[in-house]
Amino acid sequence: MGDKTLETEDIPRSVINEDEPINKSLTMLPWDRFSNWIHCACVVTFDLELGQAMELIYPGHIKLTDKEKMNICYLSFPDSNSGCMGDTQFHFRIRQCPGRKPLVRAHSQYNRDCPVTLQLDDAHYYGFVYFRQTKDRSIRRGYFQKSVVLITKLPFIALFNQVISIIAPEYFDNGEPSLEAACHDIDQWPLPVPGDTLNLPIMGSVIQVRLSCRSDKLIGSVPPKYSQTHSIPAHSILPSIHEVDIYSSFLSILPHVQLLWELVLIGEPIVVMASSPTITCNTVQALVNMIAPLKFCSDFRPYFTIHDSEFREYTTKTQAPPPVILGVTNPFFAKTLQHWPHIIRIGEMGPLGVYTRYKSFLTKDKAILKRLMKGSQLKRPVEAQNAILRRHLLELTHSFMIPLERYITSLMPLQRNISPHKGPPKLRPFETEKFIETLEQSGPQLTSGIKGDWEALYRRFFRSPNFEGWYYQRQKEVNQKLQLLHLEALSNANLSEWIADKEEVQIIDLILKIKDKLNFATHNHGLVGKESVSRLQKQLEDIVSTLPDDLQSVIKT
Repeated sequence: MGDKTLETEDIPRSVINEDEPINKSLTMLPWDRFSNWIHCACVVTFDLELGQAMELIYPGHIKLTDKEKMNICYLSFPDSNSGCMGDTQFHFRIRQCPGRKPLVRAHSQYNRDCPVTLQLDDAHYYGFVYFRQTKDRSIRRGYFQKSVVLITKLPFIALFNQVISIIAPEYFDNGEPSLEAACHDIDQWPLPVPGDTLNLPIMGSVIQVRLSCRSDKLIGSVPPKYSQTHSIPAHSILPSIHEVDIYSSFLSILPHVQLLWELVLIGEPIVVMASSPTITCNTVQALVNMIAPLKFCSDFRPYFTIHDSEFREYTTKTQAPPPVILGVTNPFFAKTLQHWPHIIRIGEMGPLGVYTRYKSFLTKDKAILKRLMKGSQLKRPVEAQNAILRRHLLELTHSFMIPLERYITSLMPLQRNISPHKGPPKLRPFETEKFIETLEQSGPQLTSGIKGDWEALYRRFFRSPNFEGWYYQRQKEVNQKLQLLHLEALSNANLSEWIADKEEVQIIDLILKIKDKLNFATHNHGLVGKESVSRLQKQLEDIVSTLPDDLQSVIKT
């Protein structure tokens, strides 16, 4: 090994312990494939005595807690908006009740290879809603009101919005058999493997998607072409499984986009007030996505109602608002959340705008606003406007993160310091002041033309959940890399020679270290070379054979 510091790009991304990869050829039990994509489908109706009520959960064996059912029911109807006639689509996000089973294997392996921003977590569900309200004189209330909802842990906003738009109308026309048929279609879908292009049949249609993976380039990239052929042609090709149209979401508040980027970056509490859940969920999702590829690590609720189980927690005035982004439609919130520091009003929810006392650390980039305004005048397609704005925000986030990544790299030990006879070295601690000292020579000004007080922005960022989440992830990745290099060093070392003059207790200590490394290799089989594992296994056997027979039998048990 040379005297080189570990490079950031050399570091494998986080791996969740899994003993073996899923064998795609294995026969899977009914609903196994379904649960890889969706937890369940629900039908929520309006009961004159109960209000919103759960009419159906499919498949029937799926269990939801009473609290989860209550939240799903209330979030599946527009809140205090009886004028919402016809069909309305939106999505929500709720806490999963504690005590649930951990991630299924397919989800753990998906998390290993997907971009950090698209990882699913074990604590939340997404709900994708298709609500229908029509006049019906045969019903005492005078209206037919019902929602079809897909509950999932996967943050595939664009995909599941399309899926529910296919399933729900069929259900309203043909009833439960059509929902059962749709779920059986989903139970035939292949595994959600990052990097794969998949054809997903659903009720006579086929949706083609490509799942993003960590090796994808983020700026100016074209998804790689795949040679695999599909037995059925796609009717619809989604350009992204998760992105929303951020340009349309921010159109009425475009001059404030850079300010909003700062607020999201530093994890400030934000409430989005709009007339419909469709607008709130798109706006909240656009806010969360605007700091990609940095993961938004605070809570967010694309649609939030007064009936939500976290209502008191999030609206109390006895303490500062938590670092959460809420989307609300009920006018009641205008008074309840008036103490919040940052309020966005869109649509018919009062005068438009962003209400905040926050002063931006960075000067406004007027060039991007002029470019988008000119594009609007020239009737540039919304897709192109969206791509321009998304690229601008991506480059802004990159400019902010590059100095942090560079500093993390400087904290990594030299490869020559990794010794087989010692434990693996650790990442040196992150020191804020030392990082700040690097900004003058290698700060964001090298890649961004935006002026301002970058140092103050970093200091605010360091107090945010987004920094904590990023730093935890990078520590995890670096430590994994160091474990791999230490394993490699152990497998290549002449351990038989090293133990020649060692005490028995030192030899046993070494054996335990090797066993620990082999266990690490088992759980990270995709990253550890088979030859290294074989060499290390042989080293272990040779060392154990030098011990007395009675001690060998103890160690082998």
